[in-house]
Amino acid sequence: MQDGETVSVNERIAGRVRELRAARGLSLAALAQRCGVSRSMISLIERAESSPTAVLLEKLAAGLDVHVATLFEAPQPAAGPVARAAEQTPWRDPGSGYVRRTVSPGGSGSPIQIAEVSFPAGARVAYETPGRNSAVQQQVWVLEGSIDVTAGDERHRLGEGDCLALVLDRPVVYHNATDAPARYAVVTASPSHAAS
Repeated sequence: MQDGETVSVNERIAGRVRELRAARGLSLAALAQRCGVSRSMISLIERAESSPTAVLLEKLAAGLDVHVATLFEAPQPAAGPVARAAEQTPWRDPGSGYVRRTVSPGGSGSPIQIAEVSFPAGARVAYETPGRNSAVQQQVWVLEGSIDVTAGDERHRLGEGDCLALVLDRPVVYHNATDAPARYAVVTASPSHAAS
């Protein structure tokens, strides 16, 4: 991934956070209180001066009552029903090194979002965010390798071809405990997505 791609993804995230915060009538301080992220950090993200981690994006998404995929959407609706591979800009989590690519056409209003994740060996991401006002459902389909997904107290080891369905109403931890990278698809659906 080139630096220009990182900048464009950070700018896209910045614009979406600003847009969603304004649509909800939230000040920086109010959003900070809702999501447990400092006001100054949100300000840096909104100015595209910080590359937020996946955990930080999850907290912001929960505070805005959307799912993380919403933060990666283009500000304008997609020109059509197809998201071309060349337009699917990857984003690298500076915390774990995982690479996320939104596969779904942005701005389509669909309650379903698909992302592909390349998960490095040994990587671990813990989303400690509490549930949202609306039910967010997710399915994780392992395409290559294996990962562990822990939802609350339930741990699931997923191998190639396995698919896990879960509701994002409790903390979720993704862990690649192996010495080989893994690749998986995440399909997220929520009733509030189309309205956001």
